[in-house]
Amino acid sequence: MLRRKKKKQERGGSPAWMTTFSDLMTLLLTFFILLYSFSTLDAIKFKNVASALQNVLLGEAKPTIFQNDIPPGEAPINDPLPIEQTKVEDMNTELAQLYKIVSEYVENENLQAEISVRTDRRGVIIDIKERVLFDSGKAVLKEESKEVLGKVFTLIQQFENELIIEGHTDNMPIHTSEFPSNWELSVIRAVNVLRYFTEIMDVEPGRISAAGYGKYRPIAPNENSVGRGLNRRVNILILVDAEKEEINLVR
Repeated sequence: MLRRKKKKQERGGSPAWMTTFSDLMTLLLTFFILLYSFSTLDAIKFKNVASALQNVLLGEAKPTIFQNDIPPGEAPINDPLPIEQTKVEDMNTELAQLYKIVSEYVENENLQAEISVRTDRRGVIIDIKERVLFDSGKAVLKEESKEVLGKVFTLIQQFENELIIEGHTDNMPIHTSEFPSNWELSVIRAVNVLRYFTEIMDVEPGRISAAGYGKYRPIAPNENSVGRGLNRRVNILILVDAEKEEINLVR
């Protein structure tokens, strides 16, 4: 009896190696898209990317592209304009003395909730929060703000440095009959603080001036209410002469 030969079943589809090859091409495509999207990537980050891709392809490690990886949802928010804070060791004698005097005064008067102190190349900056001085969208000094301004007046009368009152806002637009934009709001707020010091507290008008910067000099991101609250402020900049050796205190 004859036996029929069984026909070999023909397997359809691509060879097995094609699957691995396709995965490799996909990873390479992703890699070059990533490089393109980060066209300003520096040499260190490029090295990290290349190393991470190599580890993934070889199956040696978990993909890690950037140094100091941060868990999802915990990415830091970049400050569009970082605070220019002068390091203590870089301060000249007058700036260091002045910063010490102002910081100790704010601490002794328990003003930390209303005022913060920092420095930049121009001098010492006293940041007064908006909520202390003004209602939202307004430029009329609140009655309760005058106690804080009175303490600031006592401080600035201890030395003879020139002063600049600087008004700042967040990036939320304003358009009213009184304030067509944040420019006007920031300037008028600064002027009103200046007038309070010169007309009520008798600060010498020749040593004080005012400026308004609107939303353009933030000290925090405007991406949330906390950052916007920090940006709405009035600064009192105490100018420092970089050539001076010591501060001239009023006796």
